[in-house]
Amino acid sequence: MTGTESLDGAVCVVAGGGHGLGEAAAHELAAQGARVVVNDLGAAVDGTGSDASVPEAVAAEIRDAGGTAIAHHGDVADFADAEALIDDAVSEFGRVDFVCNFAGILRDGMAHKLSEADWSAVIETNLTGQFAPLRAAAAHWREAAADAGEDGFDRQRSYLAVSGGAARGSLGQANYAAAKAGVLGMVRTVSNELVRSDVRVNALVPNGYTRMTETVPEEHRPYTREEMPPEKVAPLVAYLASEAAEDITGCTLYAGGDRVGVFADPRMEAVGVSPDGWTLDSLAEHFREDVADDVDLSRTETYL
Repeated sequence: MTGTESLDGAVCVVAGGGHGLGEAAAHELAAQGARVVVNDLGAAVDGTGSDASVPEAVAAEIRDAGGTAIAHHGDVADFADAEALIDDAVSEFGRVDFVCNFAGILRDGMAHKLSEADWSAVIETNLTGQFAPLRAAAAHWREAAADAGEDGFDRQRSYLAVSGGAARGSLGQANYAAAKAGVLGMVRTVSNELVRSDVRVNALVPNGYTRMTETVPEEHRPYTREEMPPEKVAPLVAYLASEAAEDITGCTLYAGGDRVGVFADPRMEAVGVSPDGWTLDSLAEHFREDVADDVDLSRTETYL
């Protein structure tokens, strides 16, 4: 392994590291030589319950395999817990190089009957739960960058927020889709805020078989665990933690199965200009044929 690929000694925090994609990422980072902090609340897929043995079990597996890991039991949607997560990593290892955040829950329901509680819980965990540890890490990194002086960091720091394909729209998941789309706007914003502090901020859209996949009736599941193992997402996570990913920031990336990729940012597909401004009549006359032209304006079937 070359120097830019090596994670030897790097301190990597994995939120939501107790199951599925997060657990696979924690093992991969440790296997590449990183010192890992495994965070998880130990909740069920719907966010209920709490079990401190969940992150400890993953940390113990890493240690048994010869790696270095500690467990952190906490809710990353709670700002105090998120700050404690970063503080504990610094107290134990003296620094934080990389944070990836796989924490998430599901409470599905069609929009017309989605309860206020289910909306709020999913937004809180999947969106606030991404921002709270990012805020804590950003504050730590800005202070550390200032302390480093003109020489700056020995290596760039990196935060990887997990979004999802649901950000494009997902039937019965208005809450989850809204949270995952919100992650993308957050990443585009904070990556610009932190670039001068030598911190990379990216979003990951992963695709792998997890506990969430099992909430779908078996006959409707898009793939099996054998077809899309969560372990195949983990190498891209390790790459983004490494110095080989220097200056990759503000991106939305994909990993699933044998594929990795980069998503385009939203962009305007068509534009029309009226020198005197638009009216209802002029829009009715020109919008479809002249402004939108051959752009598809009926898109719902794409997401069903």
